[in-house]
Amino acid sequence: MSKKKNGNAEFVKWFGPVIDALRDLGGSAKPREIAGRIGENLNIPEETLNARYEKSGQLKFPNQIAWARQYLVWEELLDSSRHGVWALTPKGWSTRLDEKQSREIFLKWVKIFQELRENKNSTEGETEKVVKALESTEPEEGQAVVKPTLIEVLQSISPIGFEHLCGRLLKEYNFENVEITQRSNDGGIDGYATLKLNPFVSLSVFFQCKRYQGTVPTEKVQAFIGVMETNRRSVEKGLMITTGSFAKNAIEIEKANIKLELIDGEKLVEMFEKVELGVVPKTIYEPNMTFFEQYREMK
Repeated sequence: MSKKKNGNAEFVKWFGPVIDALRDLGGSAKPREIAGRIGENLNIPEETLNARYEKSGQLKFPNQIAWARQYLVWEELLDSSRHGVWALTPKGWSTRLDEKQSREIFLKWVKIFQELRENKNSTEGETEKVVKALESTEPEEGQAVVKPTLIEVLQSISPIGFEHLCGRLLKEYNFENVEITQRSNDGGIDGYATLKLNPFVSLSVFFQCKRYQGTVPTEKVQAFIGVMETNRRSVEKGLMITTGSFAKNAIEIEKANIKLELIDGEKLVEMFEKVELGVVPKTIYEPNMTFFEQYREMK
């Protein structure tokens, strides 16, 4: 890694916390839930949680725990399901990892990959070269939780274009009467919509769209609530949609306000992917290293 502690690949330090977080969450959870629990368990500061790679703009923390997950899958501590939910295996439930044990797992798989590349037993010197190579580069690609390519596209759209795109996305989720306001007269509201829950009940919805690369200030969330409460139109729900993230204080405000719904960049990407709006699904097959390990040295 370009920034590492004590010579270790930085993502290795999350092996144990990922397992602990999953155990706390009942054995299975979505990546965003796991990231949140790790943040709470270790009191990780907001600037660390929201730090991004300069080149791709991708969030570092969720990407690093995704790399940690991959090694834990190879070690059969996590299930290999690709349906957006991470789960502990029986072996994972009974396992607790400290930094030394995590490092040993990392080195084990580095050596396996080296032997596969060389098609022969590697020496300690060769293995060390692979370790240094893996630690010299941030693993920005691969098992990424947040898809940087889509985030980059969304962040490059004009402000008005992003508002209309959010309106289009809401239509894909069965919102009706979607209206984009005139920017000079929106009063902090970018659009209105109606969500029909059943033949008898409909919700009036306001939404605000913010193209951010960092964290949306909590004051913006509070201001949005104020606009909802004073707007001449009545509203049952307010959506704040961003390509960035929300601070912990803003999330606490959301929990205390039944009218407010915060949609950050990660959730926004998931919403686009679920309805396949503007994205093309691809099936990628990767070798299951744990499966092939049993045959690799068979005589």
